[in-house]
Amino acid sequence: MTDPAGLPVELTDATFDSVIAEGVALVDFWASWCAPCHALIPVLEELAEERSDTVAMVDVSEFPGLGDRFRVTSLPTLLVFRDGVEVKKLFGVKNRRQLNNVLDEARSGMGERQSTRLMTVMSRCAP
Repeated sequence: MTDPAGLPVELTDATFDSVIAEGVALVDFWASWCAPCHALIPVLEELAEERSDTVAMVDVSEFPGLGDRFRVTSLPTLLVFRDGVEVKKLFGVKNRRQLNNVLDEARSGMGERQSTRLMTVMSRCAP
């Protein structure tokens, strides 16, 4: 999901959960005063135009509760969700190739956090 102009969706407290609820979503937690965050914006715009996945942004200056909810302690922080579940957390500026790879992993269902959970469950089932 992108906005009609092919740009990242701007999320708020009211829209966050519904936007990430289905499919794969990449959410950038940023602030207007953060220089590295501004360097990431063109990459996110390219992804929003090219991919069917949701590409979105949260301005933590305007919506600090969302930053607190996801324990965002540095900017930019990128979270990847699959069907509303966080599967990966990235810090700092990433290039298009890196983010495409992360989104492809999430689409395949094997994000970092999901694979860790799977290994934990499997170890509990082992004799």
